[in-house]
Amino acid sequence: MKLLLTGFEPFGDSDINPSAQIVARLGREGIAGVELVTAVLPVDRHRGPTQLIQAVQDHAPGAVLCLGLADNRPTIAIERVAINLLDFGITDNDGNQIVDEPIVADGPAAYFTTLPTRAMHDAALAAGVPIQLSLSAGAFLCNQVTFALLHHLATASLAIPACFVHVPYLPEQVAGKKSSLPSMSLATICVGITAVIQAINN
Repeated sequence: MKLLLTGFEPFGDSDINPSAQIVARLGREGIAGVELVTAVLPVDRHRGPTQLIQAVQDHAPGAVLCLGLADNRPTIAIERVAINLLDFGITDNDGNQIVDEPIVADGPAAYFTTLPTRAMHDAALAAGVPIQLSLSAGAFLCNQVTFALLHHLATASLAIPACFVHVPYLPEQVAGKKSSLPSMSLATICVGITAVIQAINN
C-alpha cells in the first residue's frame, strides 16, 4: 500500500513540531509492507490545504494520514470528525487569525474521517502506546487541512481513506516551562504511529 504521511512545520513560539520529526523519521526508516510518501505542510490557511491536495494528486496514495501537534493532549489522539469551521486561537505562520468562518462556503457541516479509527487505536494500545479516540480536530489548521482534503476526495469521487492524528509535545518542548504540560518521547510516538499505519495496511 502507498500511504501519504504528512506533518506540519513549527508554529507559534516553538521551533519544533513533533509531527514533522515523526514524518522525517518514519520516512527515513520505512515501515514493512508500506510505501511511504511524505510531506511537511506549511502552517498557512491558504498553502496548507493546497499543498496537501496537490500531494494527493501527485502521488495517488491508497490512504492519507495527517499528523499535527496538540499542545494540550497527553496522548496520541485519533480524530474522528473534521468540521467546516475556521476559528483560530492564534495566528498561522502568515499572520492570519480567522474567526468563525467556514472552510468551504455552502459545504457540509462536517465529514467523518474514513480510516479504520478503532483498529488504529487498538493497534497502538497493543504496542504499549497511550492513545485515544477524539471527536474533533479542533478549528485550526489541523482541522482545516483535514476538512479540505475530505471535501476534495468526496467531490472528486476519490475512494482514498484519510484521517488526522494529533500528537503531544516532545519533552524538550516543555522542559523548563512554568506550567505543567503533557509530553511524549519521539521514540514512543513513532512506535504508536507505526502501529497505526500497520493497522491501516491490514
